[in-house]
Amino acid sequence: MNTVEIEPLIRKTPDVIGGEACIRRSRVAVFMLVESKRLGRTDAELLDHFPYLTRQDLDAAWAYYAAHPDEIEDAIRRHTESG
Repeated sequence: MNTVEIEPLIRKTPDVIGGEACIRRSRVAVFMLVESKRLGRTDAELLDHFPYLTRQDLDAAWAYYAAHPDEIEDAIRRHTESG
């Protein structure tokens, strides 16, 4: 499998969610978490909704977004337009 590990908890795998940055080996993309947060979900609600994620996973997602805002904003746009 051709996997690119961006940060210890954030990975990009070409055949998972179109290669978007995801949490560990899950199908939870960083852009999905950022969009959920914008829609008013709290970290506690996200952890309830995704019980296999940890506080550390969310912290990694927020850090990834802070470091790569253009990438995540583009992903949100692409997935919003296609949905």
